Formats: sequence, structure tokens, C-alpha cells
Amino acid sequence: MVNRYENNSRKKARIFNIQKYNMYDGPGIRTMIFFKGCPLGCKWCSNPEGLKQGFQIMLKEDTCRGCGACAKVCPVGIHKISATGKHIIDRSLECIGCKKCTEVCLEDGFVIVGEDASQEELLEKIEEDEAFYRMSEGGVTLGGGEVLMQPEFAKDLLESCKNEGIHTAIETSGYAREEDLLALAKHVDLFLYDIKHMDSAKHYEFTGVKNDLILKNVACLLEQGYQVKVRMPILKGVNDQKKDITKAMEFLYPYRNKTNFLGVDLLPYHRMGVQKYKQLDMTYEMQGDFKLPEKALKEIEKWIKDWDMSVQIIQH
Repeated sequence: MVNRYENNSRKKARIFNIQKYNMYDGPGIRTMIFFKGCPLGCKWCSNPEGLKQGFQIMLKEDTCRGCGACAKVCPVGIHKISATGKHIIDRSLECIGCKKCTEVCLEDGFVIVGEDASQEELLEKIEEDEAFYRMSEGGVTLGGGEVLMQPEFAKDLLESCKNEGIHTAIETSGYAREEDLLALAKHVDLFLYDIKHMDSAKHYEFTGVKNDLILKNVACLLEQGYQVKVRMPILKGVNDQKKDITKAMEFLYPYRNKTNFLGVDLLPYHRMGVQKYKQLDMTYEMQGDFKLPEKALKEIEKWIKDWDMSVQIIQH
């Protein structure tokens, strides 16, 4: 049997989760692979453990009993126990991902986030559910974090999936070099492409980057015939006003009749993942009520339909 992994066996990607039986990120039943690292810093991000590319420790204060076993084996000295028996993570130090601490922890008091996986390892995970893909017309979706921060590995993995007849999708902010995006695009059946705000200054305020490159890249994909579904996170008082939606529709209107433009998904704000910020010693900045009532979401849906575009509300 030919070893189809031969040329890629030494390459690895830094990931932080593999989610099976995903029904939200592309058609059918999917395996979603979350790549670690993101160039954006969205204030509402529900996967804060995916923002940094390095290994991280998520401390579960409710289960940790401060025994200090982890501190004794950590080669870096990240784990510390205070005089009062409190477990402290020294965030100024860099975790090397050795996981010696998890081997001695009897209480499941923390999680090391980040795993280096080869293409062979990921393909084996993906192929475990091929029967479900065929039955449901599903496949694999690469997300994050931001998959385009590890473009070469992602391109090779997507190509291998395509060679096996597996439908491929990526969920992306589009904030990447055009050449990296187009190199992946050859092996992508569907782009789930985020447009978070049309005002560049507001985009910077809430994500840490301007939107010029993002809009340029999505236009490039649409003009070159790649399948794109636009995703718009919707937050009350941030990007839910009619003028905000109008600007987005004006931008997308020239592509509305292209068969490769598959319409818009509205992603209502939710607070899933907030607890993870505390476990990472991070501050969740979206303090307040940003969730829109169903009536307001339906109104936004109608505004988009008035532009002769397909739209659906995706509730998690």
C-alpha cells in the first residue's frame, strides 16, 4: 500500500480541539479541527484558548486542591503554590507542553491547551467518520483560532482530504496574505467567511485589526469563483443597526447573482466560553447585554432578504 503521508510525516500543526459530529460549520455531519493562534482579538471570542499559538494552562480552581505535585515536576516553574495553598499559574513564563504536570495531577485541576499533530494523525481522526460524511454529505472543517496562521500545513491537509473524496471547508476571518489564501482555496469546497463590521475603525476597536485586507480577500474569492458563505456575528449596539447591515449588503450586492456566493449566516451573540477566560487569567471585555431578542434578529434577516440575498440565523 502506498504511504500517502510520506511527504508530510514530519510536519505538524498546533491545534487545540477536534470536534466530531459538528452540525454548524458546513453541510452535513462534520469533523472540525481547531488550529491554535489568531491574528485577531475579538472581544467576544468564545475560544480564547485559540488566540495564542503557544501552549497554555487552563486552571480549574473548583477542582484543584493545591497539593503542589504539579509544581514539583514542572521544568519551567509555571505552577506555583502560595503560602495559603492557592494554585497560581505564572503567565510570564512559557509552557513547553510537556504535560508532566497532568501526569501527576489526581484532581483534573487544569488542562494543557495545545497539541502538535501530524497530518497522518489528523487524517486518521477525520477518516474515522467517513461513513457519516457520505450519509449526510458532510466532511471536514478547519477553523480556530485562525487556520490561515498555519497555511502550509492546512493546504496539505486539505489536499489530502480532497484526494480521499472528503468535502472540505474552512472557517476564517480572512485576515491573511492573499497568496496563502489562494493556495488553500484550490482545495477548499466551502469558505465560511466572517465579516464582523464594515466600519474599519469599529472593526479595529472590537477585533484589534482593520478590515481592509479581510474585505479585499473575500472579494478576491468571490470574483475567482470560490464557494463562499458570509458569516456575520451580530451584537446589540455593535453592528446590529440598519446602517451597519446596509453597508454590508452594499458591499456584497455585486455578487448576489453569482452561483458561488451562498448567502449570509447570522450568528447571534452568546456567552459560551466566558468561563474559559477566568481559567486563562484573561479578562472578558464584553460586559453588558449584547444579545438581541428574536424579534430584532428577524428584522435583520428581513433587511438582508430585501437585498435579494439568502440568509439564515444560526443558533448555537
